[in-house]
Amino acid sequence: MFGKLFGRGAERPSANPHALPVPRRQNGIYPLRALGDARVLALVEAAAAGDWEAVKAALAPFDLGRDDRVLGQLADVDGVQDWIGRAVEEDGEHRAAALLISGTRHISWGWEARTAELAKNVTQEQWRVFHQRLSIAEEQLLEAAELRPEWVTPWSHLLTSGRGASLAPVVNEARLHAALRRDPLNVEAHLEWVSQLQPRWGGEPGQALAFARGALAHAPQGHRLGCVLAMAHIEDWVESDQGDCLQTAVIQAELRAAADHSILHPAYAYRPGWQHDFHMFAMALSLAGERHTVRRVFGALDGAYTSWPWSYFAEPEKQFARLHRRA
Repeated sequence: MFGKLFGRGAERPSANPHALPVPRRQNGIYPLRALGDARVLALVEAAAAGDWEAVKAALAPFDLGRDDRVLGQLADVDGVQDWIGRAVEEDGEHRAAALLISGTRHISWGWEARTAELAKNVTQEQWRVFHQRLSIAEEQLLEAAELRPEWVTPWSHLLTSGRGASLAPVVNEARLHAALRRDPLNVEAHLEWVSQLQPRWGGEPGQALAFARGALAHAPQGHRLGCVLAMAHIEDWVESDQGDCLQTAVIQAELRAAADHSILHPAYAYRPGWQHDFHMFAMALSLAGERHTVRRVFGALDGAYTSWPWSYFAEPEKQFARLHRRA
């Protein structure tokens, strides 16, 4: 509907004609903006201006039904919730896309109200607003999925809202299966399930890692799915009381092999936001105390910083800058 899925070839970052100029670095790093892509920046700026016609035009190179990264950029634009409802009601031809954008924005907006505090520190009013916004997101994403049954992104984001709303496990499992029927190698759905399987969300220790290993075993060489294993190890570190829990030779070797199979393989496709994949490995390898492959990963990033997954640290940007210098 909005054009072909971007990034069919294994495009190297330097060959991307739409790459944004690298801004001046501070402490050797700089924040990655709009996935590092001029087209995504135009999309984000149109959304910030509340210009639905410009948003639709900027979406032409992308497929919102599959591109979670681009959709995520829209979901993080403050103010989208103030105007996207008009597009839902007035633009029948593009209603599904408007519902998808609105639903994902309401999830992000809901988490903004809840904040990242522990559940015991969230006020009743914060919980009320959180669940109200998630309820709107659920309704809109389910309608988008009904209107465009081939799309996978409504289902990957329904996994997020379902976890936040503490829906029954059978419901979230059905959503996972719906996503993977549409795209068996969908990275975002796998990442959401790794989160769902954490003990803090009702999972059992070891479940997420076993799931990630099984996913990687079926991933073609050069596929992003290797990031799911890196994230599973990061989540193990988050759940552990021991800061050095990943620092074993076995985990180091497993992460090296996963990086070689995925992001460091010649077949890896450098699409807008590829840095997010590298950051998951950069953090996991650093936590594991790995000293060789981590240099290649940080070298490829060349100082480009994204807050996720470093936001698990109290001072994420400083932590990234320190590890980047050390690598």
